[in-house]
Amino acid sequence: MMDRRHFLSLACAGGALLIAPRIVFASVETDRRFVFIIQRGAADGLHIVSPCADPDYAKLRGAMAVDPATATKLDGSFALHPALAETAKMYHAGEALFVHAIASPYRERSHFDGQNVIETGGSAPYQVKDGWLNRLATLLPQGKAPPIALTPTVPMALHGASEVTSYSPSPLREANADLLARVSRLYQNDALLHPLWSTAMEARRIAGDHGSAAQAPANVGKLAASFLVRADGPRIAMIETIGWDTHNQQERRLARLLTGFDAMLAALRTGMGQSWRKTTVLVATEFGRTVAVNGTNGTDHGTATAAMLIGGAVQGGRVLTDWPGLSPSTLYENRDLKATMSLDALIAGAAGESFVIDPELVARTVFQEGSGSKPMTGLIRS
Repeated sequence: MMDRRHFLSLACAGGALLIAPRIVFASVETDRRFVFIIQRGAADGLHIVSPCADPDYAKLRGAMAVDPATATKLDGSFALHPALAETAKMYHAGEALFVHAIASPYRERSHFDGQNVIETGGSAPYQVKDGWLNRLATLLPQGKAPPIALTPTVPMALHGASEVTSYSPSPLREANADLLARVSRLYQNDALLHPLWSTAMEARRIAGDHGSAAQAPANVGKLAASFLVRADGPRIAMIETIGWDTHNQQERRLARLLTGFDAMLAALRTGMGQSWRKTTVLVATEFGRTVAVNGTNGTDHGTATAAMLIGGAVQGGRVLTDWPGLSPSTLYENRDLKATMSLDALIAGAAGESFVIDPELVARTVFQEGSGSKPMTGLIRS
């Protein structure tokens, strides 16, 4: 007998890769959406949201420092990288805020360990075996549309007891309609495979043309919106982005990455339509990068960085920070931006306020070890 997991391993019919353990489209009791975007590789918050008023920034970054004349001024102290033009519009519309000098509890510099900490919500790598986003789902009405990952496999943040699903279009050639119809007829009387195939075809229909160039960032935003915008769709989603490990040629590489990232956020906003006003997007990375530039025009693994909250539900137009400064005496281990803000506190506050759940309850649920950080509040519009 073929079980569900084995079926999924074979669900590549003529190039249509449909990773859908069970996509259930049912009514939900909330019209609020929460999207977690992870920047894998340690995104340089000092380059994305530059502390242009700190005199030590230009000294330490030298020629790689972002020119404040080309960047978007956020307030008297910070500027946004010029590649994030659409994000800047959201900021000025009050739909984006940035939290600087922020970090998870992790203080080492391993990508794998750092990502495990921010995805599990633990205080150290591999101590927690499920993900904080999955635990967040347990606080929402049960039996509703499950959280979705727009990834080839379910990320660690969504591992756990709550049912989840994932969808990722295949880079292979699209299956033709005749083949899909033949497979549908083949499975129509099979009690196990018919419902699995039907839900996979429904996911394919909803995704439509948005997955045809799955690697294009704007298409990822459109694809996410195609699921989230539905009245009977999921209310939690996760997107992963890669390539943020900029040990060399950082300025050129980040300009390209941020241009695509900006297009993805803009496409998500457009695709959500009126639902955007009830949407919160949290953007975070495993850790930051060194303040000083290395010998290959890049930066190395660091500590604190910048996180983002974006969406129509966000009480934006602000930069939140307890700025520690970049003078030699204030750097963490004489090399990194010192963490003064807690990523755990940001997650608990943003998720709780997004779903109108007590942020303290969210903190106790998603950070089972107890981060000790009081959740941030006043992040989301009532």
